[in-house]
Amino acid sequence: MASNTIPFNKPYMTGSEYENIRSAHAGGVLAGDGHFTHLCHRALEKYTNSHKVLLTHSCTAALEIAALTLKISPGDEIIMPSYTFPSTANAFVLRGAVPVFVDIRADTLNLDERLIEDAITDKTRAIVPVHYAGVACEMDALIAIARKHSLYIIEDAAQGTLSRYKGAHLGSIGDIGALSFHETKNISSGQGGAILLNNKSLVSRSEILRDKGTNRSAFNRGEVDRYSWQEVGSSFLPGELVAAFLWAQLQQAESITARRISSWNYYHSALATLEESGLIRRPIVPDSCEHNGHMYYVLLSPDFDRKAVLDQLAAMGINAVFHYSPLHSSVAGQRYCRTNGAMTTTSRQSERIVRLPLWTGMAQSDQERVANCLESSLNRQTKQTKKMSCRNESADTL
Repeated sequence: MASNTIPFNKPYMTGSEYENIRSAHAGGVLAGDGHFTHLCHRALEKYTNSHKVLLTHSCTAALEIAALTLKISPGDEIIMPSYTFPSTANAFVLRGAVPVFVDIRADTLNLDERLIEDAITDKTRAIVPVHYAGVACEMDALIAIARKHSLYIIEDAAQGTLSRYKGAHLGSIGDIGALSFHETKNISSGQGGAILLNNKSLVSRSEILRDKGTNRSAFNRGEVDRYSWQEVGSSFLPGELVAAFLWAQLQQAESITARRISSWNYYHSALATLEESGLIRRPIVPDSCEHNGHMYYVLLSPDFDRKAVLDQLAAMGINAVFHYSPLHSSVAGQRYCRTNGAMTTTSRQSERIVRLPLWTGMAQSDQERVANCLESSLNRQTKQTKKMSCRNESADTL
């Protein structure tokens, strides 16, 4: 990447990570569930008000524990959006379940709560809302549907750390939540995640599944005199160096979030005129949602060729990207999953989205350059389209 290129993401460092890692090494516990892991657990429980939080080596692992905890079995159906990362579906496909895709809302790109009940069958076990861009799904409606049909709710809040819905932290509203601390997320440990357990009855089983199917957590608390194999499980916990890194980030979580929101607000203001001109649509955040500034995206007018826009931005040194390829149109999605109803909005919005560079500490001058280059690219393509239209009109008159 050229030196003058603005990258899509730069992992943020608080300055305390290396000291924490040194301290973890000096403490002699590196395999996980040591001092820094427990600090992270307590901090996340305080932030989210969840009954129990357990660190995992990824958000993918958190979702897999959720599926195991709820004893998802072959033939079970799990309702979710197609517009998400493969991990959301993989966690349940691994258990033999069938993800059932429902279309998304045009405004937030979240699961359309109005379409869910039509997708429910006697095989449905859970609903998995994905809080896209850290903006909450309509959780009141989802909770009401889940209670009516005796379903679980597993929140994929990978992008939602410190985002809220009507004051409640994302991931803390359903039965189980999953967070991500991947390097692209606001709060990062390189790789990492957490499972949020909001139903007390699920805690013991989740702890066992997370730690190789053993009751080692109960042993560490002095509740049993030895630990042994209790259940099918795997090694889902992160190493202590990962937790040490994460603890440095969590200590500055609120200030990191404030800086992200400030950058998000700058883009939102700078790009208002492009929306007024009908060239783009900016993100929509409902009044019930407090987002965390995780990402800034725009939806291009259908008249634009997104690949051409991205190529032009790249030529100007702007590393903008698109996002998910809908799962329903993927090879694995067609093999393991099914759709309920048309995926019209999912397909349309996924083809229009452009994600702009955004990271903690991004200079406003870089954001200004991104906004200006986006405007230049769209104007250039608009002029080219008008020229082509004029040529066609001239040809028609000959």
